[in-house]
Amino acid sequence: MNQARIAEAGPRPQQTAGSVNLGAPRPVHDINALKVDAEGRYDVILSPERPPGHVGDWWQLDPTTNMLLVRMVASDWNAEKEPTLSIERLDVPAVRPRPAAAVLEQKLRGIPVAAGFIAPLLADRPAKLRGEGYVNRLKAVDFSEMGGLAGQFYFEGAYDLKDDEALLIETKLPEKCTYQSLILTNDLYETTDWYNNQSSLNGAQTHLDSDGVLRVVVAAKDPGVPNWLDTSGYRTGVVQGRWMECSSQPVPAARKIALKDLRGALPADTPTVTSQQREAILRDRRATLQQRPLW
Repeated sequence: MNQARIAEAGPRPQQTAGSVNLGAPRPVHDINALKVDAEGRYDVILSPERPPGHVGDWWQLDPTTNMLLVRMVASDWNAEKEPTLSIERLDVPAVRPRPAAAVLEQKLRGIPVAAGFIAPLLADRPAKLRGEGYVNRLKAVDFSEMGGLAGQFYFEGAYDLKDDEALLIETKLPEKCTYQSLILTNDLYETTDWYNNQSSLNGAQTHLDSDGVLRVVVAAKDPGVPNWLDTSGYRTGVVQGRWMECSSQPVPAARKIALKDLRGALPADTPTVTSQQREAILRDRRATLQQRPLW
């Protein structure tokens, strides 16, 4: 697994209209850093203080943390394996009786509040990017105060493309980088259906050109190149990329060109992907995703 982490989260601060406030960043714990036995099993205790006599793995828990967020990221979907997890509270009895009516009522009354926060979260971001002039070009963005991981660098910009146009994204890669990806969203900032379309690419899925430049093509029609991001029926939306734990943080260049002129803008040795090959790529992509655990 490229990344397997457990992030702590606390009570949500009071929100101010027009902004999102998740509070200061909290500790993030790396599952890959834990000791494993001969069978690959691990265990770790999270608590404000190390239990007396405990000599195994231990993570210090912020006393105000009230939620744990599991993050799992894979690059090579065929080869990387997700860790299995079970979480048990050690400070309460193992038995869990039927919840009291008052507890259920409290949780049910919390649903509208949670939905009112989550449903519109960042939905206006594509419009803001367009308002700032970031259409078919990219800028750096800081998500550290909104739950983004430390060491993770984002860039994004709105796209606006006709069926006969393409957005060519170009960048030199950092010398060292734990993870990289590019995804598309629609105009509500919802991730485009990447199960059934090649609307996302990560470092294990991209082709690097012979001059050391990563070139990715955003288009509605298949341009016949390896690094195609399919807009999947959305003429407008957002391109978002991320570098994780990289030695540099380049913001890629982006330019709109006519689809018919694309080959002339690419290196002569850029591979050609036939329609039959693309069909196989998409079917293999979907089959691999269907075999991954769904949490």
